[in-house]
Amino acid sequence: MIRTLMLALAGALALAASPAAAERVRDLGAFQSVRSNQLTGYGIVVGLDGSGDDNFAYLTQAMRGVSSRFGLQLPPGVNPALKNAAAVMITADLPAFAKPGQRIDVTVSAIGKAKSLRGGALIMTALYGADGEIYAMAQGSLAVGGLGVSGRDGSKLTVNVPTVGRIADGASVERAVATGFDQSEVLRWNLSQADFLTASRIRSAINNRFPGTASVEDGVTLALHLPL
Repeated sequence: MIRTLMLALAGALALAASPAAAERVRDLGAFQSVRSNQLTGYGIVVGLDGSGDDNFAYLTQAMRGVSSRFGLQLPPGVNPALKNAAAVMITADLPAFAKPGQRIDVTVSAIGKAKSLRGGALIMTALYGADGEIYAMAQGSLAVGGLGVSGRDGSKLTVNVPTVGRIADGASVERAVATGFDQSEVLRWNLSQADFLTASRIRSAINNRFPGTASVEDGVTLALHLPL
């Protein structure tokens, strides 16, 4: 039924625009709740060649947490020098309808004194949504496009940003985002730009095919009432 309604929307657009300027419905808007969700996490990159955070307090605290997960307790008061590790923030976009087991790309950015993340690997890190729930787990080797070098005389050369890296398919989705799209009796379709004329023409075209199905809520949103 949803596919039929989409075809009806496409037909409505043909009425709303002249043949020389016809556009697809999918280019003018999208269904409400069908969107990506932002994920973030805090983790550690290891395996750096002396370009890490050294004794950065947040890194030391994070390393204690990682070590405790493996049953290793660092002695109290000991702050290890961690030149080969860096504290990082991980960000990712969770696509609409992503299912557990699917892979998504992640971006890893240094938040401390690390000079470069080149050659590093991210330790398994949980990625959280805005609701505080875990939606993905990230881990893997970084691909860093930037380069930074320095000489003994203090001269430095930096190309692009060596403190930001990317891991293709670096996170595994652990939980799907509930959208209610497949259970709701009313689907809402939003125009990218408010236009009452386009909205009313789309409504008329749908109702000509499926009487009483579509209604205009405002200049952006059309409500599509699915038959039971």
